[in-house]
Amino acid sequence: MANVIVNRVIEFLKKYPPFSFLSPELLAQVAREVDLVYFEEGEFLFQKGEPAKSYFFVVKEGAIKLTDHFEGKEETVEICDEGDVFGVLALLGKRPYILNARADEHSLVMAVPVGVFEKILSENNKVSLYFASGFASGQVVVRSGLSQTQKVRTLFGRDRDTNENGLMLFSGQTSIQFSHPVIYCHTGNTVAEAVEKMSREKVGSIIIVDENKHPKGIITDKDLRNRLIARNLPYSTPVTKIMSRPVVTAKKDMEFSQVYLNMVKHRLHHLVFTEDGSSDSPLIGIISDHDILLSQGNSPAVLIKALQESQDIHELAKLRNQAEGMLKYFLENELAIEFIAGILTEINDTLIRRAIAMARARHEAVFPELRDLQFCFLALGSEGRGEQLLRTDLDNAIVYEDVADELKEKARNFMHLIARDVMDILFACDFHSCPAEMMANNPQWCQPLGQWKKYFSQWIREPDPQSLMMATIFFDFRAVSGKQALADALTQHVYEEINQGKVFLNFFAKNALLNPPPLGFFRNFMIEKSGKHAEKFDIKLRAMMPLADAARVLILSHQVVGINNTFKRYEKLAELEPNQAALYRDAGKAYEIFMRIRALEGLSTASSGRFIQPDSLGKLQRQLLKNAFFPIDEIQKILKVRFQLDYFGN
Repeated sequence: MANVIVNRVIEFLKKYPPFSFLSPELLAQVAREVDLVYFEEGEFLFQKGEPAKSYFFVVKEGAIKLTDHFEGKEETVEICDEGDVFGVLALLGKRPYILNARADEHSLVMAVPVGVFEKILSENNKVSLYFASGFASGQVVVRSGLSQTQKVRTLFGRDRDTNENGLMLFSGQTSIQFSHPVIYCHTGNTVAEAVEKMSREKVGSIIIVDENKHPKGIITDKDLRNRLIARNLPYSTPVTKIMSRPVVTAKKDMEFSQVYLNMVKHRLHHLVFTEDGSSDSPLIGIISDHDILLSQGNSPAVLIKALQESQDIHELAKLRNQAEGMLKYFLENELAIEFIAGILTEINDTLIRRAIAMARARHEAVFPELRDLQFCFLALGSEGRGEQLLRTDLDNAIVYEDVADELKEKARNFMHLIARDVMDILFACDFHSCPAEMMANNPQWCQPLGQWKKYFSQWIREPDPQSLMMATIFFDFRAVSGKQALADALTQHVYEEINQGKVFLNFFAKNALLNPPPLGFFRNFMIEKSGKHAEKFDIKLRAMMPLADAARVLILSHQVVGINNTFKRYEKLAELEPNQAALYRDAGKAYEIFMRIRALEGLSTASSGRFIQPDSLGKLQRQLLKNAFFPIDEIQKILKVRFQLDYFGN
C-alpha cells in the first residue's frame, strides 16, 4: 500500500517544476518523505509572522489563498492551485512567513520536508535557481529581479549549440573567435610593402597601425582595385593614401551576438578588436564577414544580402519566409530578445528598402522633375520600436520634403505611387494590412513635412481621445529609408510642441493607464469575456501595451531622442533615474518575456500570437508570466504620482 501511495505522489510531482527537474531516483526519495495534509475551507496553513516550518507545500487538490494586510484590510496576493509550490522561505533563509496562507476551499496539500531537499538544492542548479528566482508562489515581495528568471528560462530551455543546419547559437556566453595574430603594416609603409605582406600571408586585407600599434585604417583587395589600380597610382603610394578610415573597433570581450548584430546592421566587412575597444588602443585581432559566414552556414547576413540583391517580388517573399524559420530557431534556443529583435528588424528594414528601390525605378521616369525629391519612409507602432518579430499588422507612413506650389500635385501623385507599390510588395511577403489603414498607401499618412508638423501639433495641443490614440501609434516613428533629416526635423518639432504645452504629457500618462496590470491572474488568466477570442488571454492589451505606453511617456518626459525600443527605453530610464533603476530593469525584462511568449504562440498557431489559450501554457510559463506582471503595477504607480493623475481631470 505504501508503494502505491509513493508511486501516486511521484506521478503527480513529476508534472510540475521544480520536481520535474529531478532524476527518477531523487524524485522517489522525495516522494517517500512527503506527507499528505487535508485542510478545511477557511483553515490557516500558516500566518504572517509565524516562524517558518520545516517543510514547504505543494497543492494537490483545491486552492490556497495567500493574503496580506494593507491599511487594516486583508487583500489577496495570490491563489495557488494544483501543482503550485509555496511557503519556501524555510529554503531561502529561515525567516518568518511574510504572507498568510488559508484554504480557499477544501484542499489536499503535500508537505515536503526541507531536510530532504537540502542536498538536492546544493547539487541541482535547476532546482536551486527555480526557488532563488522567485518562481514559487508568494515570493513576489522578495523576488530577486526578472533578470534571474531569464537565467531560469535559459537553463530550462534547449542547450544545444547547433541545429541540423549548422546554425551557431548566439548565447550571451558565446566567445568571439577572431583572427590572431593580425596581419598589419605601419602608416609609413608603401602599398607595395603592404601588398607583398598580404600575398605572403594569403590574406585579403591588412590593418594599418601607427607606432603604438593603434589601428588607423585598413586596406582590402577592393581598396587596391578602386583606389590604386583604377586611378593608375604607383605601388610606391603611401598606404595612408588609399586606406579606408576610420576602422570600426570593438572590445575583445564583446559578446558574439553584439559583434554579429553590429556587422549585419552596419554592413561591416571587417571588425577590428583592440584592448579597450577604441582606435586609440593596441590592435589584438580582426574578424571578417567571411569568417562569420564560414561559422554560420545558414546566416542572417546571407539572407539580408540576398534581399538586397533581389529584383523579384516572389523571391523577396520566399526569402522573408525563410526568416520565419530563423526566428523559430532563435526563440527555441533562448537567444536574447534584443539580438532577435535586432536581426528581424534589419531583415524587415532591408525588405522595405528593396521595395522602395523597385518602386522608384518603376515611377521615376514618369516624374523626371521629382527625381531628387527627398522623402523618408517611417515605421510606426511595434515596427517603429524595432519589436515586430512576427508579420503582424503594418503601421507606417511617408514624410517628404515640402515643394513649390506648382509641384505639389505631382509630388503627391509620385509619393502615393511609391507608397502603393511598397505596400503591395510587403503584402506579397505576407505582412498584414492595418485594419485602421494607418499605412503609407493611405494618402492621409503620405504627406509633406509641413503637414506632418500640423498633425503632431494638433495631437499635442488638443489631446482628446482620438489625438491620444494617434500619438500612441505615431510617436514611435523610426526612419527606415530615405532622408533621415526629415524624421529628425519631425522629432525636433514634437519636443518643441511638448515643451510649449506640457499638460499634454499628463493626458498622455493618463491614457497609458487605460490598461491596468493583469493582477487578476491568480488561479486563471484575466481572459476575454466575449467575442471570437473569448476564454483567451490578450497578451498585447493586458501585458505589453501598459509597459510600452508607460515607457513612451517617461522617455518623452526626459526628452530622450533616438530610443524607440521599449526595453532599451527602460534601460535608459534606469540610467536617468538610479533610485528606480531596479524597477525599470525589471520592466524591460518583463517586456522581453512577453515578446518571446507572444512570438512563440504566433509561430505555433500561425497567428499574431496576441491571444493565448491559457491551457496551452505549462506551469513554468504561467509562473514566468505572473512574475513579469508585477512591474506593470509599480510603473503605473510612478505615472500616477509623477503626473499627478489622481488630481488631473476625468
